[in-house]
Amino acid sequence: CILAGFLRALRRFRSIFKKRAKSLSMTNSAKSRVIYKGFTQGVSLEDLREEARNFAEERDWNQFHTPRNVLLALVGEVGELAEIFQWKGEVSPGVPEFSEKERVHLGEELSDVLIYLVRLADRCQIDLASAARRKMEQNALKYPADKAKGRSDKYTAYEEKAASKESKSGTGKVKSETEGLTKGNQVSNKNSTSWMSSGSFLIIFAAIAVYVVIYLAVGH
Repeated sequence: CILAGFLRALRRFRSIFKKRAKSLSMTNSAKSRVIYKGFTQGVSLEDLREEARNFAEERDWNQFHTPRNVLLALVGEVGELAEIFQWKGEVSPGVPEFSEKERVHLGEELSDVLIYLVRLADRCQIDLASAARRKMEQNALKYPADKAKGRSDKYTAYEEKAASKESKSGTGKVKSETEGLTKGNQVSNKNSTSWMSSGSFLIIFAAIAVYVVIYLAVGH
C-alpha cells in the first residue's frame, strides 16, 4: 500500500512537472520571438509577381503554368497549410502553442500559397492589387460597421432586415389604406341600408293608403 501510494504521488509529481516545464517553455519561446509589427515594408504584390514570372521564365515553366495547373498547385499548397493545424484543436491568435520550428514551417506554407495566388492572377491577367482593393470597398458597403459590429452574419442578413423594414412599412401603409376603404364601404353600406329602410317604409305606407282608399270607395 505504501509503495502504491508512493508511485501515485510520483506520477502526479511528474505530471505537474511536465505541465510546468511546458508552460515555461512556451513563455520563454514567446519572449524570444520578434514582436510582430505587421508585414515588411517595401515588398509589393507587383514585386512578387515580377519575381515569380522571372523564376518561371528562366526555367521555361510557362508552358506548364496554365491557369488550371497553377490553381491545382495552389489548392495543394492550401492542403499542406491546413495540415499544420490538423489535430491541434483551436489555436489562439499569434499561435503561441506553436514551437519556433512550427512557426517557420507555417511561414513557408503561407508563402507558397501567396506565391501561387499571385502567379495565378498573373497567368489570368488579373490586376490582383486593384481587385483586392475594390473587393475591400465592396465589403465595406456589404458590412456597414454600425450594423455588422460584433456580428458574424452574412451580408444578406442585413439586406433582409432592411427589406423586412421596408415591407413592414409598406404593409402598414396598405393596411391603413385598406382600413380606410373598409370604413368607407361600411359607411356607404350603412347609408344604403338606411335609405332602403326608408324606401321600404314609404312603399308599405303607400300600399296601405291605396288599400284604404279602395276599401272606402267600394264601401260607399
